[in-house]
Amino acid sequence: MSEKRMLVVDADLVRKIDENRGELSRSEFIDLLIEGQLREKGENGKQSGQRDDVVTREEFVQFQEGAKELLRSFLDFFINYGLELGREPRDEEFEQLSRKLRTLARSHRD
Repeated sequence: MSEKRMLVVDADLVRKIDENRGELSRSEFIDLLIEGQLREKGENGKQSGQRDDVVTREEFVQFQEGAKELLRSFLDFFINYGLELGREPRDEEFEQLSRKLRTLARSHRD
């Protein structure tokens, strides 16, 4: 028989354990969770608590700026391509895209 110790935890944590443990005892459930975390840490070399699905504010801002630059390049390409073919913009939608590109270009320079 293994030695037993008492662990004091918040009531909310006990409620979460009870809601999710199914047929396992609290002790078995906690052991399963700990073993799973240790196995995961050993498999991918990361410390527990580090997650791959978290994006920092800086990464998001970089992504946002990259998307804006891609949009500018995309619009610039199609406007220049249309002008090189000698076609003038005839419809309102194309004119709106041209205005948006000019606005984006101005905001990028500032």
